[in-house]
Amino acid sequence: MAISVAGSESLPRFGLRPLRWRLAWLGVWLCGWMLAVALSLLDPAGLPPPPGSDKLGHLLAYALLAAWAALIFRRGRPLAWALLGLLALGCGLELAQGWLTSTRAMEWLDAVANTLGVLLGGSLTLTRVPDWLAARFG
Repeated sequence: MAISVAGSESLPRFGLRPLRWRLAWLGVWLCGWMLAVALSLLDPAGLPPPPGSDKLGHLLAYALLAAWAALIFRRGRPLAWALLGLLALGCGLELAQGWLTSTRAMEWLDAVANTLGVLLGGSLTLTRVPDWLAARFG
């Protein structure tokens, strides 16, 4: 009996698009979540970043996570939950920085940058790129 882990129809779909290796696509996205948590809560090492680059980093990180979600989740409820989860992650991590760490500071402008990143990346779903990806890798 052959077992096809990456694209098996017996595996749960989690609201994912019909992509080959759907669990790998989801796994990469979840690794992005873990990286965002680690980078947000760990002690920043090295020299301070250039002024303003912190907000740009927040925007780009959450735009990438949201764009990835727009590519792998089906439109509608699955994608909406994924994007809402990213918004909750961004705001929750800012609160955690202020309450749980002594080396990080809670900044509301970071939460705004996170939110704008989710909106920017999520807007990819308004294009044909997710459909092309599903057709190409489905």
